[in-house]
Amino acid sequence: MTPDLICRDLGLVEYSETWESMKSFTQTRSKEEADEIWLLEHPPLFTQGQAGKEEHLLAPGDIPVIQVDRGGQVTYHGPGQLVAYVLIDLKRLGIGVRDLVSVLENTVVAVLESNHIKAYAKPDAPGVYVNEQKIASLGLRVRRGCSFHGLALNVDMDLTPFNRINPCGYQGLKMVDMKHLNKHVILSKIKIQLANQLAELLGYDHPTIQQGWK
Repeated sequence: MTPDLICRDLGLVEYSETWESMKSFTQTRSKEEADEIWLLEHPPLFTQGQAGKEEHLLAPGDIPVIQVDRGGQVTYHGPGQLVAYVLIDLKRLGIGVRDLVSVLENTVVAVLESNHIKAYAKPDAPGVYVNEQKIASLGLRVRRGCSFHGLALNVDMDLTPFNRINPCGYQGLKMVDMKHLNKHVILSKIKIQLANQLAELLGYDHPTIQQGWK
């Protein structure tokens, strides 16, 4: 029997601390350990994926840049962006990386639709888009048959730092957030919607959201 899904609301947390915790969890988890989703926000920073090219960092300025072990190019994280890290035993669920990418994209599309925003995924450019503007970015890593990293959904944030990079390696790609498309969105509500939708598409009952690490 698959253990229940644990969903943690971690609030605003430093990137490096969370990254180390993800790696440690994935490296040491047992086959019986429950899958987890971590919902959080980060202070301002750019993260550069494994295949990231220096040329896509146009003018990072005073915002830190961290080289990380996920897929994808460069993106920006900051307050008002909802990050969901998916710590999933893919082998146990019987799904592959491409399946998980589809689950993440479909989760975001469903959450946006429930907030009266029409969005879509692209087969050749992972993420979720609205009118050719990107609203959610994806980046994953798999170790020991388990995923970590995840998705970043722009909810209600300062988008100007995206002008300092080629987002996800695409020159001229425009970013948008939910607040620009629906002024009534509230991050705390989006967090619950996303957790429930993600759990459902992974085949779990709706999870209980726990505050913090314990």
